[in-house]
Amino acid sequence: MKINLEDGERIEDLQCKGLKIIQNKNYYTFTSDSVILANFISLKNNDKCVEIGTGCGVIPVLLSAKTSFQNIYAFELQGEMARLAEKNILINKLEEKVSIINDDVRNYNQYFEKEAFDVVFSNPPYMTSDFKSVNSIRNNARHDHNLPIDDLCKTAFNLLKFGGKFYVVYSATRACELIHMLVESNLEPKRMFFTENGKGKIILVIIEAVKGGKHGVNVLPNLITNDKTGEYIKTLQTKYFVK
Repeated sequence: MKINLEDGERIEDLQCKGLKIIQNKNYYTFTSDSVILANFISLKNNDKCVEIGTGCGVIPVLLSAKTSFQNIYAFELQGEMARLAEKNILINKLEEKVSIINDDVRNYNQYFEKEAFDVVFSNPPYMTSDFKSVNSIRNNARHDHNLPIDDLCKTAFNLLKFGGKFYVVYSATRACELIHMLVESNLEPKRMFFTENGKGKIILVIIEAVKGGKHGVNVLPNLITNDKTGEYIKTLQTKYFVK
């Protein structure tokens, strides 16, 4: 399938089963956050899923290499990024399994019934600093003014069936806020780990939470991600029980 590239767009090889991704240097490009989360998410073949904030669509594309999930409905607020995600779904021939919805995920009830999904996942904007880029697309992708942490967790709760799973990656500096809001929203953390940069600095927290789950969390070892070869992904896959 021929895809017309716009100014600033380039096609990259994801080095995974022939999958490709189009990124636009003028927008927000995905980082290792998305790759780590995609490798941590566990899906069954019949799972119906929602992604909150798909960006360029890289996580659903990567998940397609892991499992034959039933459907992913990927919300993206920004029109430019939603159009890019649609291209990435098409270039990887996933249009029958992945649907991009260009809307605020808090409007989910215009599309779906409550508690209709097995899995919700998100690599949301989590920065709160006053510094902002002159690029509004990057600002919206990085800063949480359009999706505060409480709205993120409450929306995930509303979308999930009882016993459904919510996977999220967030800044480690806000781990306490995230865990507090998850518990307040009856999303019980069950597995979690932190990433560090190899110099002892903790960067991210990644959590699997279960709607209505019992208390008790398995805290996995920190994942060191300074390896430029991507070997840390193999560590994640072998030691973090990814299926």
